[in-house]
Amino acid sequence: MIDLKVLVGESERVRESLKKRNKETLVQVLDQVVELDKKRRSSLQNVESLKAKRNEASIEISRRKKNKEDDSVLLEEMKIVSKTIKEMDEFVGVIQDKINQFLYEFPNLVDASVPQGCSSEQNKEVKRWGEVRKLSFPAKSHDEIGEKAGILDFKKGGEVTGARFVFLKGIAARLELALIQFMYQTHIKAGYEPIIPPFIVNRESLTGTGQLPKFEEDVFRIEKVDYFLTPTAEVPVTNYHRNEILDEKDLPKHYVAYSPCFRSEAGSYGKDTKGLKRQHQFNKVELVKFSTPEHSMDELESMLISAEKILQLLKLPYRVMLLCGGDIGFSSTKTYDIEVWSPFSNGYMEISSCSNCTDFQARRANIRYRDSQSGKVHFVHTLNGSGLAVGRTLLAIMENYQKEDGSFEIPEVLQPYF
Repeated sequence: MIDLKVLVGESERVRESLKKRNKETLVQVLDQVVELDKKRRSSLQNVESLKAKRNEASIEISRRKKNKEDDSVLLEEMKIVSKTIKEMDEFVGVIQDKINQFLYEFPNLVDASVPQGCSSEQNKEVKRWGEVRKLSFPAKSHDEIGEKAGILDFKKGGEVTGARFVFLKGIAARLELALIQFMYQTHIKAGYEPIIPPFIVNRESLTGTGQLPKFEEDVFRIEKVDYFLTPTAEVPVTNYHRNEILDEKDLPKHYVAYSPCFRSEAGSYGKDTKGLKRQHQFNKVELVKFSTPEHSMDELESMLISAEKILQLLKLPYRVMLLCGGDIGFSSTKTYDIEVWSPFSNGYMEISSCSNCTDFQARRANIRYRDSQSGKVHFVHTLNGSGLAVGRTLLAIMENYQKEDGSFEIPEVLQPYF
C-alpha cells in the first residue's frame, strides 16, 4: 500500500499517478482520505492535550492526598476527562480503520518513465529480438497441432474438470517438464536461489501482495478453510519474508520458484480462451527479488534480462514492451512485458511480465531491512517476473518450430532433457 504520509502530503503526485493510470474516480476517495486524516490528527492532538491535563491532575491529586487536602472535585473532573479520552481513542480508531480500508483501494504510484495511455494499445515498444521465421506453408495453431498428434486433449480436460483445462500427453508432457527444468537451471546459473513454495496460500498472503481484497473474484477460494489456490508463485515467495527484518548485507535476494498457477480469469470469457493461452491452470517459473530502494530499478532491468535469456536460448523471436499507466498492474510502479511471436496469430503474445513493486507490497506484508550503517529499519522493495509462463512457451515452440506435416522440432537447447 502507499504510505499514508505520501498519500496525504504529496496528494498532487498521487493525483498525477491516478490520472496516468486512468483511475481518476479514486481522486474522490483521495479527498476523503485527506479529510479523514485531518480529523484523525486533530483528534489525536486533543487526546494528547487531555492526557497531559490528566497527568498534571494526577500529580496534584497525589499532592493533595499527601497534605490531606480535599481532592473530590478534581477526581470527578478527571473521571469525565478519562471517559472523554476513551471515547476519543475509540473515535480515532474508527477513523483509522476507515483510512486503512481506503488505503487498500489505491494502486501503487507509477514511475515517471511509465507512458500515458488507456490500454495495451499505448504500450511502448522497447526492443525486438530474433527474426520471425517465414513459413512456406499456412501456419497451424498449436492446439490443432497438438490435438492432431494426440498430445493435447482439451476434450478430456473439459470432461474431467471443465472448460479451459487440458491433458498434456506424450511429448507435450515431456516438453513441459523439460521446460521447467531448463528454466530452473538457467536461472540458478544466473544466481537465483531455487525454491518450491506451497501451492495453497492464506488470505493474509494474498493481501500482502495486493490480490486481496480488491481482486478476490480472480482467485480460486477453498471453502471452509479460507485458503486459496495460488495465482502465481509471486504470492508465497514474496510472503516468505513477511513480518521479517532482513539485514542489508543479505540484500538483494533472488529466488526462482516453480508452481502451478490457478486463475479464474474473471471477465475474460470469450477472449483468447482457445488452446493453452488462457487456461485456469498452468505452470510457471517465477522470479522474485528483494532489494534496497536505491537498487530496485537496476534489479528490474537485470530481471528482464534473465527472462529474455530463456527465449534467446530457445531461439524464439520476441519484443519487449513498457506498459502504459492504463495497462500496468495494481501493485507495480513499472512493468515490462515480454511478448513472444505466434505464427498462427501473426502477432506477439505476452509470455512474461517483469515488475518493480517498490515498497507497495512490503508495507502490506511488513517486510523490512535494517540499514547496516544507521541501524534504522526501512521497507524493502519487491520485484517479480515470469521466467517464463511454461504453457505459453510450449505453445510458442509448437508454432514456431512447426513443420508442414503437422509435427514440430524440439529446440536444440532442450534436446539434452530428452
